[in-house]
Amino acid sequence: KKKNYSCKMKNIIKNPISTEKAVRLMESDNKLVFMVERKATKQDIKKEIEKMFNVKVVKVNTLINPYGQKKAYVKLSKENKAIDVATKLGFM
Repeated sequence: KKKNYSCKMKNIIKNPISTEKAVRLMESDNKLVFMVERKATKQDIKKEIEKMFNVKVVKVNTLINPYGQKKAYVKLSKENKAIDVATKLGFM
């Protein structure tokens, strides 16, 4: 059975990532990159990003890196610019 952790998790989004690759994705694909809680689902991440930044999320891709950390690539709708959200976060 799959357990539903979404109601128990408080800090789904840990921190944004501002590497060269992340900045390139912001500019070319309108995507933001975040480190997230490992037990978070794509739906949890989408809801949290939409609530935190008041944007529309089109798609969420996740991966778990070799260190056991989960990374989320969040694609925003055309109306919302990833660069604008990054500016609000203070790393652009």
